[in-house]
Amino acid sequence: MALTNRYKSAPGAGTLAALILVLVFGSPWYVDWARDNTDADSAGGWFLRLLAWPAWRFDSDDSIQEIFADDLRAILVVVLTFLFLYLLPGSQLARARGTISQFFAGWAAFVFAGAFAALLTTLIRTNPSLLGAFQAAGDGAEYGLFVGWIIGIATLGGYRGRR
Repeated sequence: MALTNRYKSAPGAGTLAALILVLVFGSPWYVDWARDNTDADSAGGWFLRLLAWPAWRFDSDDSIQEIFADDLRAILVVVLTFLFLYLLPGSQLARARGTISQFFAGWAAFVFAGAFAALLTTLIRTNPSLLGAFQAAGDGAEYGLFVGWIIGIATLGGYRGRR
């Protein structure tokens, strides 16, 4: 099984988990389902809607600039997850595989990836503002905080590289 292979890398496993999250829960089909079938005032409905945050889409009534920003945000979440997983020392320098530091490094990498992806893509939106960028970064960090534990679990037991 690929996820239990003792030779998997922590950044690779975390990035694969992030890619699956973004592809499945950011898809237009899931976003529409979550919007139409969940209650935003319940904890479960709120979480199911939060999963759809890095939504990507092909067509909409919005401007091409907005669609491009949303699609780029979804791509940046995955790319920045890999970058932060590679740079954070917990997954690379842990003394033993499967330690709690790998879990928290994966989780933190996803928080940072969500915040920075939102911050960067706010700059290419139709009417960018500093307040809008800060609010978007907060939304991305919120997404990473409540969904990033999945990435943390995926990075557990990953190969850390050379000693």
